[in-house]
Amino acid sequence: MMPFTVVTATGLEAGAARRELPRDVRVVQCGVALSRRSKFDDAAISCGLAGGTDRYLPSGTVLVPSEVGGPDGFRRVCDPELVGALTEGARRLGLEPVTAPLFTSPVLVRGAERARYCEMGFAGVDMETALIDAPKIAAVRVVLDTPTRELSEAWLSPLRVLVTPSAWSELPWLLREAPRLSRLAARVIASALPAK
Repeated sequence: MMPFTVVTATGLEAGAARRELPRDVRVVQCGVALSRRSKFDDAAISCGLAGGTDRYLPSGTVLVPSEVGGPDGFRRVCDPELVGALTEGARRLGLEPVTAPLFTSPVLVRGAERARYCEMGFAGVDMETALIDAPKIAAVRVVLDTPTRELSEAWLSPLRVLVTPSAWSELPWLLREAPRLSRLAARVIASALPAK
């Protein structure tokens, strides 16, 4: 597989990638919506969590999109070599990844918006992948929230969660599932690496 940088949004996703991947793989935490960094000189693999759009794709579904889209109608094909390697990496773990397109949204997607992206053919939504500026891109995103298990918008801001008691009931599930699924995304990349 070609040289690449693993691009993550949060500390949780970056930490999972650093634990699961060999030390010589470069992992960068770029912030939600790539608020800290978006440009890379080599290939970039977006790694982490996503929201699912299809009620039949449960939490834990691995997404290795063939292309990504953005809110302005932008579409970009993911690198076929990277997509092929990541797909095979998932299969080596006993998983069948979904290769339908991934949408990058500037906001947390919920309700009717989720359904709209599903109708457009997007299997999931993140806030980073289509914003990556690199010669070649790919993504491994694992579905966390789904149409049947929505997240409160408060989770985009830690301070907002503190003043939104309705979001507190989601915390035990998030504390269990978000780390587990972040590690799964990183394990797919690790499984795609050539044996040394």
